[in-house]
Amino acid sequence: MNARAAKKLAQAAAFGGGGLGLIGATLYGVLTAEAEYAKRVIGPAKAHPAKGDGLYGRYPGRPITFAMIGDSSAAGYGTSSPDETPGVLLAGGLAELAKRPVRLVDVSRTGAKSVDLAGQVDNALLAGPHVAVILIGVNDVKSQVPPSQAVRLLDSAVRRLRAANCEVVVGTCPDLGVVRPIMPPLRQIARSWSRRLAAAQTITVVEAGGRTVSMGSLLSEAFRTNPSMWGPDNFHPSVTGYAAASAALLPSVAAAVGVGPESFVHPESFRGEAVLPIAEAAVAAAKTAGTEVAAAKVAGHDRGPSGRWAQLRHRRRHPEADVERVEEPSDQVADTGDAVPVGK
Repeated sequence: MNARAAKKLAQAAAFGGGGLGLIGATLYGVLTAEAEYAKRVIGPAKAHPAKGDGLYGRYPGRPITFAMIGDSSAAGYGTSSPDETPGVLLAGGLAELAKRPVRLVDVSRTGAKSVDLAGQVDNALLAGPHVAVILIGVNDVKSQVPPSQAVRLLDSAVRRLRAANCEVVVGTCPDLGVVRPIMPPLRQIARSWSRRLAAAQTITVVEAGGRTVSMGSLLSEAFRTNPSMWGPDNFHPSVTGYAAASAALLPSVAAAVGVGPESFVHPESFRGEAVLPIAEAAVAAAKTAGTEVAAAKVAGHDRGPSGRWAQLRHRRRHPEADVERVEEPSDQVADTGDAVPVGK
């Protein structure tokens, strides 16, 4: 996967192209056939995870409203308690970093595809969110949704949220090559397809005003070597796996709303961080799990000869926060009228 190919796929999404010619019709057909086989091995989802909507963090001030949007990876399929879901883990962590209460609105749903984002965004916007996390893409592969269509629908969702002054963090399509029910040599095809989609998602999201975090190989080599990261179906993460994913997303969520120790730190070259043309940043991020890509300026300009500038970040992880749900109403979380820091 190179920057030019990623840029072409993102452009096809923007202009309504089919996308199969860019990704390879044969590759896509083989992958979706393998995904059908994997679905039979994995089996259907037996239940939707319990939602953890509510208020988190016993701090004063106006709550930050946080929306969780997407598929089973956002909903936390396979968890036995709301406290184990990504939405609750992120809400609790954000409350600790912001020293403010965080109100979680979880509209994600197991089995959701990009076509379902519009309805989820409708529901999320009713709550007036300050920041949203979107995890989507895997079910588009299973359902043979053309990549350009999936990216175009994601673009629309991000733009609608940004138009409502909601910051957006998108966890890009994970590396399907690490999913055990997908066997070699098709595993290598799955990895290539996933990286292409992730890179195109990154370009589109940043152009739309959001930022992305690469899910890569579902966060780290641990998913390749540590069985405890996987749930019983060997497809969805375990509770430990969801915690790892949430830890990778949290620094970028915090930075998006302007809280936490790294919110205003410039890219550090010695840590592999840089400002690059967006297509180059997208491809680099797709290869390294946990990498954030967001819009940047060079000499006061948004764009250079090769397109929009983007910053590539490897944000430091924060210690896990204790998650405690707060009953509403509460004197400790009364609205003081203080402004919620959002954006830069």
